[in-house]
Amino acid sequence: MDPEGVAVQAEDAEAAAAPVERTEVPAAPVEESAAGDESAADEAPAPAPAAAPRPAPSPAAFAARPKPAAAAPVAAPAPVASATSLAEAAKWGRVEGDGHVFLTIDGDEHPVGQYPGVSNDEALAYFARKHDDIVAQVLLLEQRISSKAPSTDMQKTVTHLREQLAERNMVGDLRSTEARLDAVSVQIAELEKAEKAEHDAVRSAELAAREAIVAEAEEISGQDPAQIQWKTSSARMNDLFESWKTAQKGGIRLGRSNEDALWKRFRAARTVFDRHRRAYFSQLDSTNSAAKSAKEKLIAEAEALSSSTDWGFAAGEYRRLMDEWKASPRASRKDDDALWARFRAAQDVFFTHRQAANEEIDQEYAANLTVKEALLVEANTILPVKDLAAAKKALQSVRDRWEEAGKVPRADMGRIEAGLRKVEDAVRNAEEENWQRSNPETKARTNSALSQLEAAISGLQDDLAKAEKAGDQRKIKGAREALEARQAWLDQIQRSASELS
Repeated sequence: MDPEGVAVQAEDAEAAAAPVERTEVPAAPVEESAAGDESAADEAPAPAPAAAPRPAPSPAAFAARPKPAAAAPVAAPAPVASATSLAEAAKWGRVEGDGHVFLTIDGDEHPVGQYPGVSNDEALAYFARKHDDIVAQVLLLEQRISSKAPSTDMQKTVTHLREQLAERNMVGDLRSTEARLDAVSVQIAELEKAEKAEHDAVRSAELAAREAIVAEAEEISGQDPAQIQWKTSSARMNDLFESWKTAQKGGIRLGRSNEDALWKRFRAARTVFDRHRRAYFSQLDSTNSAAKSAKEKLIAEAEALSSSTDWGFAAGEYRRLMDEWKASPRASRKDDDALWARFRAAQDVFFTHRQAANEEIDQEYAANLTVKEALLVEANTILPVKDLAAAKKALQSVRDRWEEAGKVPRADMGRIEAGLRKVEDAVRNAEEENWQRSNPETKARTNSALSQLEAAISGLQDDLAKAEKAGDQRKIKGAREALEARQAWLDQIQRSASELS
C-alpha cells in the first residue's frame, strides 16, 4: 500500500468518527474504526520515492469539512484543529521522525501507532483527536446523567470507553479521563438506584391500586344479598372491571405471580357477586308472585267493604286491611303500584260515601253550633277569675246548657271544645291557688321561717356591733354580708306570707 492510500484510509476513518462525535452521539463504533485506521497506518510501508506525488488531504482537514471555511479548495494541508491543543497534546505524547507516536503515562512511554507521510503536528493531532473522541463521549454521558436521562446501557458505554482507553492507542490525559469515567460510573449507579426506587414506587402504587380494585370487589360481593343495592352495585362492579382492564393494558407490570393472584381474587369476587345476584332475582320473582297473591286477597276484601254503610265497622276494617297491606311483602314496583291503585280506589269509594253522609249530618248540627258558640262567648266573660264562687256557678250553668245543645259538625268540634276547656282550666287553676293560700300547713311553715330569720338577723346585728366596736374589718365585712343575705330572705318570706293572708 502506498503512502497516499494510507492517508486516504485515515481520512475515511476520520469521516466516520469526527463529525459524529461533534454532535454528541455515542461513538463506540467510530472509535473501533479509528483503531482500524491506526492499524492500517502501522502496517503501511515507508513511502517510496516518487516523482511529484499527489498531495493527500490530512485527517485534520477532512474532519473540518462540515465547517463553512472548509468548503473552499485547499491547496495545502491546513493546520490541525483539535479540542486538545498541540501544546497540550505534547505534554502526553511525542512523534519521532518516521511518524511513530508515543504516549507518556505514569512516567512511562507507550507506542500508540504510526502516521507516516504527514507532519509531526498532524500525526500527534490525529492520535490526540482519538482521545478527544473519548472525552466527548464522557461529556455526553455527564450531560445525560445531569438531565436524568434513562440509564439504560450507560454502564456498557463506560465499560467500552474504559476498554478503548486501556488499548493505549491515543494521546492525552488518559488518567484524568479514567477518573472522570470513575465519577461517571458512580453517578450512573446512583441514577440507576434512583430509577429503581422510582420504578419500585410506581410499581407499589400500581399494586396498591390493583389491590384496591380487588378489595372493593370483594367487599361488594361479601354484602348480604338481601340488603345490597343491586343496580348501584352492579354498575360499580362493571366500573371496577373496566378499571382492571385499563390497568392491565396500560399500567406497569406487577409480575406474573402478583397479577395471577390478584386476578384470581377479582374473578372469584365477580363470580360470587353474579351467583348472589341470580339467586336474589330468582327469589325476588318468587316473592313477587306471593306478594301479588296476598295483595289481591286484600283488594278483594276492600272492594267488598266499599258499599258498606256501617261506617264505624267498615272504617275499622279498612284500618286492619291497611296494616296487613303494610306488613305484606312488596311486589315489583310496576305490579305493586298497580295493586295499590286498585286497593286505594276501593277505599276511596267507601270514604267518599261516608263523607257525603257526614255532610248531611253536619247540616243537621249547624243549629247546635250556633248555640254553643253563644255559650262559649258567655263562658269567656268569666275570665279573668276574680270571684271564685261566682265563676264556678256561672261555669256550671254554661256546662248544663252545653250538654243540652247536642253535637256540632265534625269540622268545628275541636275548636268549640278547646274554647270551653280554656275557661274550665282557668277556673280550676284559680281554685288551686285559693287552696294554697288557705292551707294551714303552708302558713305554719311560713311563720316558722319568719321567726328563725328574725332571730338570725338579731344575732348578726349583735355580731356586727361587736366587730365595729373592735375595729375588726374582716369580721365587719362578713357580718354585713350575712346580715344583708338574711334580710333579703326575710323580705321575700314576708311577701309570701302577705299573699297567703
